[in-house]
Amino acid sequence: MTLRAILVLLAALAFAVSPFFVPGFGGYDPTQFPNPIEDPSVQPAGYAFSIWGLIYLWLIAMAGYGVWARRGDPAWDATRVPLLLSLVVGAAWLAVAVASPIWATVLIWVMLGGALWALSRTPDTDLWWLRASIGLYAGWLTAASSVSIGLLAAGWGWPPFGETGWAIAALSIGLAITVAMLRTRASLMYGGAVVWALIAVTVRNGFDLVGIFAAGAAVAVALLTLAALRAARA
Repeated sequence: MTLRAILVLLAALAFAVSPFFVPGFGGYDPTQFPNPIEDPSVQPAGYAFSIWGLIYLWLIAMAGYGVWARRGDPAWDATRVPLLLSLVVGAAWLAVAVASPIWATVLIWVMLGGALWALSRTPDTDLWWLRASIGLYAGWLTAASSVSIGLLAAGWGWPPFGETGWAIAALSIGLAITVAMLRTRASLMYGGAVVWALIAVTVRNGFDLVGIFAAGAAVAVALLTLAALRAARA
């Protein structure tokens, strides 16, 4: 258990420093796609990506606390293997993203799978140390992985939808995952991260079709999160 706790801390640190090795990454370059889209509607407004700073810090704090105070706790240990998988892949993700949006999309879904698996195994103790940190990370990955699908499908001109249709389809995928996850494990920060991303999509688009859909989805996720938390306390 101690070794796994230390590995999670090292992976969290590697994940947090990875942007320094790929400076200036602001999303996929439109020229990486056969059908370049300069202003994709599925992508959140730029300010939303500031959430990564909080994610990195919280994951490091969680992992450090895990080594210091919970290294022998079986409940914490149950989350470590899937979280380690997600963080190790995440440490390499930016380097892959600048080279291949296709492989970056594959890897971000691997990251999401590990994060959701870890979140589903969090105990009902140490909520702010463990579940909140993993939930914030998994929530943002839920949005980011779905956005990646929308960007990839529209950028390659996959049928049957156009750019707007793929944006709504991608957001719908993220919404479905969110509903399933909140029914599995109530997490304020998971739902909050998804709402943050959806609001940023509305900010980017205004109240066009994609913006209205994202705004409605944000309200639905907020209400579902509150309902899940209320049910968990009952």
